[in-house]
Amino acid sequence: MTDLYVSMAVCGAAVLLSEALRRTARLLPGAYWVYLLEAASTFQLCCCTHELKLMGETLKLEVSVALTITYTVTMIHLLTFREAKCNPIGALESVCRGRSSVKAAGILIGCQFAAGFAAQFFAVSVWSLGLSEVHMKHQRFGFRCFDPLGGTLIEAAAVELGCAFFVQAAAMHVHKLDEKLRAHFIAAAVTVAVYAGGSVSGAFFNPVLAFSVQFPCSGHSYPEYCFVYWLGPVLGVVSCVLLFENIVPFLSGKSSVTPGEPAAQKKTQ
Repeated sequence: MTDLYVSMAVCGAAVLLSEALRRTARLLPGAYWVYLLEAASTFQLCCCTHELKLMGETLKLEVSVALTITYTVTMIHLLTFREAKCNPIGALESVCRGRSSVKAAGILIGCQFAAGFAAQFFAVSVWSLGLSEVHMKHQRFGFRCFDPLGGTLIEAAAVELGCAFFVQAAAMHVHKLDEKLRAHFIAAAVTVAVYAGGSVSGAFFNPVLAFSVQFPCSGHSYPEYCFVYWLGPVLGVVSCVLLFENIVPFLSGKSSVTPGEPAAQKKTQ
């Protein structure tokens, strides 16, 4: 249990550091605070996922414990991210809906990937301290990450597509619930997606999160990882939006409706 507590403490430290950056972001002039907010929240998401993935692969936790941790950490993310998207698909969706310019979205995505890259260094730095047996064991293997796919490339891409579709659908309909229940609803949807698809692809359904956590792993090339973790989620979100905003209204005889809130999912594990 000591290893579990250490991993939880590492996640807590990442959240506190990111929260300090978010509070600092509020002091920046103009729109610069938005970019720091995005970078800080994406950094938090990636750091926690690095630690949770290592913990899950090494400690072999009971399913109930693993899902409880996933749900709890996801709730923390949802309650601390504020307006941050933490997902390139969310930034691209804002452009398509006319809520953001291409330039602003490009900078936002750049901040997300920079934060994902920084999270890799943060994780390695923490693991190098050897705070737990899990960290020391990982250090002995040179922090190497092995083939993360539990199926073929097509199967993994299909899982990422399905998970992205499922969580996107939840995000598009969450406004129908009482405001107090919305974060719990999204956290539950993410937890279900992780449980259903985690053994095949890891269930990341977020291009920048997968870039930070999965892309450094051996076993497949970057183009193959892009196919699974970038193309899969994009197709999942696009198909979900088309279904609920165009196809369903058309079949029901209603005009297409654009949600009032951004629908692109964030993933946390």
